[in-house]
Amino acid sequence: MRAADPITEERPLTGRRIALVEHRELDRLGRMLEELGAATLRCPLVAIADAPDQGTLRAWIERAIAAPFDDLVLMTGEGLRRLRGTAERAGLEASFRDALGRMRTITRGPKPARALREIGLGPGLRAATPTTDGVIAALSQEDLSRRRVGIQLPPDSPPRLADFLREAGALPDPVVPYVYVPRADSREIASLIDEMTRGAVDAIAFTSAPQVARLLEAAATGGRADQLLAALRMTPIAAIGPVVAGELQRHGLAAAIMPQGSFFMKPLVSAIAAALSR
Repeated sequence: MRAADPITEERPLTGRRIALVEHRELDRLGRMLEELGAATLRCPLVAIADAPDQGTLRAWIERAIAAPFDDLVLMTGEGLRRLRGTAERAGLEASFRDALGRMRTITRGPKPARALREIGLGPGLRAATPTTDGVIAALSQEDLSRRRVGIQLPPDSPPRLADFLREAGALPDPVVPYVYVPRADSREIASLIDEMTRGAVDAIAFTSAPQVARLLEAAATGGRADQLLAALRMTPIAAIGPVVAGELQRHGLAAAIMPQGSFFMKPLVSAIAAALSR
């Protein structure tokens, strides 16, 4: 019986090259993959910035403080942190924290729940599936008539959640605390497409839906949309969760790798290692 190769067991991604388009946690994601033996090709596509209209955010926070919402839907952890930043700059952080403690919070996935725990709070209701449809399902059996519902949304969100709440008789009050801005330049994106086209990338990992949209948009601007789509169809795509998988599907692409049950960085790395070490 042949002995197991300790290098392969401890570093199952040795010899594999993974393309990363994450920005905010790029170093952390890259380090986790590299500790398993992978080489990483880093092309951060999207950065996050505060929403330029801080006056609108402050007005929303002041409404939440003056009369705390019955419910607050938190779609992302980043959104809550950005709202806290706006409140802090306005000298309202303590009052906003107190108001949050008086609302029932509904979270889409582990990241907003983690952001609540950072300030000593926890979600009152968790969506079973970390998607907009999961939030709607969590609320659909309740009487929402006349309930004031704050909604923290990521940029470019469809109006489906607010429409559902209005149809249920609730009074939604949405806010978008941050924006996405392009990060990689055209040369970096062209190089990524070239590397995938020549088969030099074993997988590409997407950690948010805007990364998918940004990559396709940049390729189209450079006249390389068809080449990118062909490259993505020949390269295993890793998606951090169903929201990213849904965005890929919208563009005729499929996630070959996705963690089950927990949709954040560490399970994504484990799923990549399991898929590429077979």
